[in-house]
Amino acid sequence: MALHLGDTAPDFTQDSTEGPIKFHEWAGDSWVILFSHPKDFTPVCTTELGEVSRLKPEFDKRNVKAIGLSVDPVDDHRNWAGDIQETQGYGLNFPLLADADRSVSDLYDMIHPNANDTLTVRSVFIIDPNKKIRLTITYPASTGRNFAEILRVIDSLQLTDGHKVATPVNWTEGDDCIIVPAVSNEQAKELFPQGWDEKKPYLRMVKLDK
Repeated sequence: MALHLGDTAPDFTQDSTEGPIKFHEWAGDSWVILFSHPKDFTPVCTTELGEVSRLKPEFDKRNVKAIGLSVDPVDDHRNWAGDIQETQGYGLNFPLLADADRSVSDLYDMIHPNANDTLTVRSVFIIDPNKKIRLTITYPASTGRNFAEILRVIDSLQLTDGHKVATPVNWTEGDDCIIVPAVSNEQAKELFPQGWDEKKPYLRMVKLDK
């Protein structure tokens, strides 16, 4: 069964490069990025894992834990980590699940038979501290992910969780936000005493400090 936004992320126990992971327990009260890779020792995946390792300080600032997955065994993962360090300049600094029995891949619908009936696709799940799935993206195997976009989405989710706003097209941290239509002007005066720019009654732009 496919997972949808707002669903509880399925719990699991699986081996990893950092030992057995009990997912919900490991996640704790953090946000989580769970992302899958088609196979170890593949070029696009190597660049992605290096980039996620490089971005660890950015994830830490946002209370985000990263966890990867491939259907290959732990020994392969550990050998691959050396290649990632050598070619990308950053060593693996987050767990990589070894989903040899495909139990996690099946839970999260990461194998798409019409694309490849044995390998996981490039799936991304952003999961909040309540274990709710807040974003899903699936990339084709040939296309590397844009982790700057994934960080941007996390910034948006964390901001909009705390304020009655949405973020417009191409928003990045510090840009103006949109007051959600469910908030009346009377309510908005209390919530946003600094005022806003009303371009249309349904399009009210406001600047927020995160």
